[in-house]
Amino acid sequence: MTDVICIVCPNSCRLKVDEKNDYKVTGNACERGVSYGRDELLNPIRVLTTTVRLTGSEECRCPVRTRAPIPRAKLMDAMSAIAAVSVAAPVTSGQVIIPDLLGTGVDLIATRTMN
Repeated sequence: MTDVICIVCPNSCRLKVDEKNDYKVTGNACERGVSYGRDELLNPIRVLTTTVRLTGSEECRCPVRTRAPIPRAKLMDAMSAIAAVSVAAPVTSGQVIIPDLLGTGVDLIATRTMN
């Protein structure tokens, strides 16, 4: 039995996930907690939010995030790949900075327009 705190909604339910009983989830206040609890043990994913170097602007960093969640196991490798990137201004919000980050099928996008 594994304890997981659900982050899907503001309730922050304390879930119990029973791996020996087909990943049965208890302690959830809503149905989204069931899928979150199972997924957190079977295939944990996260949206990665960080910054990349920015050239040609008064600002030195541009905020970015993954367009969708990526496997949690790839977060550190993704940060290494992002650290190697430098983008030139101007940048528009939603602009793809790294397409298909680490072969995940998820793009890294700018979250702010930078002139």
